[in-house]
Amino acid sequence: MRAVVQRVKYSSVTVEGKMVGEIKKGFNVLLGISKDDNIEDAKYLKDKIVNLRVFEDEEGKLNRSLKDVDGELLIVSQFTLYGDCRKGRRPNFMEALGGAEAEKLYLEFVALCKEEVKKLETGVFGAEMDVDIRNDGPVTLIIDSKKVF
Repeated sequence: MRAVVQRVKYSSVTVEGKMVGEIKKGFNVLLGISKDDNIEDAKYLKDKIVNLRVFEDEEGKLNRSLKDVDGELLIVSQFTLYGDCRKGRRPNFMEALGGAEAEKLYLEFVALCKEEVKKLETGVFGAEMDVDIRNDGPVTLIIDSKKVF
């Protein structure tokens, strides 16, 4: 499981002209799921994300987590995070998990995160989405449950 985590001042997601999710201070999480992922990957990623210390404390140091600042989460499914661009010019998406299996694990991840934060919004799994991200910092991190980087 792979996530691009962006600290945001604001983020929203729109589907077919209708806003389906909106947050203020917190994280926009673009989430990709691979064929090898399971609930343990979801638990690992949830723990990493909600406890990342990338919010400033009173001294201006990145010492506070999403939970510490009562931050919000916007989670958007993003199968293209498993696009392999090493060969040719067209990404290969063979490692991405698709369909009902991916949606099930995505929803399990969302449920795990919901237990940890005061507000959580999502996009629509599998839909074409417009995502508005007002990155704060900017702070952008990539986390992979398999720890490949």
